[in-house]
Amino acid sequence: MVRTAILSVAAACTLFALIGCNNRAEVDALQPAQAAELKPMQQSWRGVLPCADCEGIETSLFLEKDGTWVMNERYQGVREEPSSFASYGTWARTADKLVLTDSNGEKSYYRAKGNALEMLDREGNPVASQLNYTLVPVTASLPVTPMPLRGMYVYRADAATFTDCATGKRLPVASNAQLERGYLTAKGEAEKPVLLTVEGHFVFAANPDTGEPVKTLIADKNAKFAPGKDCTLTSPDIG
Repeated sequence: MVRTAILSVAAACTLFALIGCNNRAEVDALQPAQAAELKPMQQSWRGVLPCADCEGIETSLFLEKDGTWVMNERYQGVREEPSSFASYGTWARTADKLVLTDSNGEKSYYRAKGNALEMLDREGNPVASQLNYTLVPVTASLPVTPMPLRGMYVYRADAATFTDCATGKRLPVASNAQLERGYLTAKGEAEKPVLLTVEGHFVFAANPDTGEPVKTLIADKNAKFAPGKDCTLTSPDIG
């Protein structure tokens, strides 16, 4: 992943300097409540955010060029496990904010602050606090913390793909004999996608044909096929 901090060059273009800004007219044309089309970007950020009942939440945010993101939150100083939780979704921008929508449809907001990102409140306004709410650019790998995923899985020609219900993105699945056997049982006679709920994480693995890094799903645990179901199912069934 490319994780180079890009400094703002003008106040009206601050966020676009980070996520892609062509000109001032484009900025003026957008209203704060409007989500706009994405421009290529890839960046990772990290910081320790305030926590009501722990020492702090070590937060890592990975923004990807395809308009998706992954976040890992590790609760510092807690005895209970797991202490790390991952989430993912899609990102978009408004005239002055970065908007993250997670796999459940919940939104969170950030804005550029110098070369950092500042977390905003649930309404997209600055948090009235002296505590740290900023994430700074870092170079880091995607987290390996399992997170619940739901999508359409298909296995053919010795290769599996997963089309995620939340983001609509289609990505390869790392070789997993258990998943492949489960799919062959679940699909019946027809070779068609079957809904899969699973806890997994993403990595960038080399494409076997080109050698280029490709975002790939690693299935970790609790895989369950649901024949006859599709992404219109409103809630994942991970047990």
